[in-house]
Amino acid sequence: MPEEKKETIESNNDIQQEISSEDSNDPKVSPEIVIKAEEIKRLEEKEHYELEYFSKDTIIEENKQLGEDLKNIKDKVAKLQKDNVDSKNKFMHLQAEFENAQKRWNKNRQNLRIEYTASALKNFLPLYDSFKKAIDSANETEKNVLNSFYTQFMNVYKSYGAEPIPVKVGDSFDYTVHEALSSIENDDVPENRILEIIQDGFKYGKQVIRYAKVIISKKPKPPEPEIKEEVIEDVKTPEAPLEEDLSKEETKKDK
Repeated sequence: MPEEKKETIESNNDIQQEISSEDSNDPKVSPEIVIKAEEIKRLEEKEHYELEYFSKDTIIEENKQLGEDLKNIKDKVAKLQKDNVDSKNKFMHLQAEFENAQKRWNKNRQNLRIEYTASALKNFLPLYDSFKKAIDSANETEKNVLNSFYTQFMNVYKSYGAEPIPVKVGDSFDYTVHEALSSIENDDVPENRILEIIQDGFKYGKQVIRYAKVIISKKPKPPEPEIKEEVIEDVKTPEAPLEEDLSKEETKKDK
């Protein structure tokens, strides 16, 4: 037994003997001594209870149970961590899908706005053609009046970002903005060059509203080689003998 505990027990015994001697000599015992004796008694009972409760087998069993509880807690922690990682991945995946869907929706909305605006502008192109024809066939006074309206019309078109496709005679044919109505053979002009502009083209931003209708050049076909006529001589074949001649020859042989 440790020395400190032994001294404590001896001091407790001395206090109890003192209390018992005082009880035998003096019927009135000091309250402080009585309280101290009760505390000592409770401590002794508690120490005895704890020694009985925490036995070796109980400690082993408690340790085993704590190990199992610790293992269960670790499993739960691992499961929660896995669920947390899965939830984060799922959230990131959903966030990426949402962002992609939002980008597609914005792009589709922009494309629809461009298509509707281009369709509306295309409906006014016959008016542009009428202005061009009227200006070309008008006199000077009429041209001044028509040009003012034509300028206002083109300013409205330009405010939406629409403008005519630049094209002139002699340019190379570009299928992305030009539409060839026909082709004409011409030795003086390189192949696939614009010879005539039938109708102006228009574009809205990068989108072509109407292709420029043009006539282009092409190389003439090479001359066909001359076919020499070969003279075929008539070969005379011997004439077959007639039946009368054959019958005469047979009669001669019989004679």
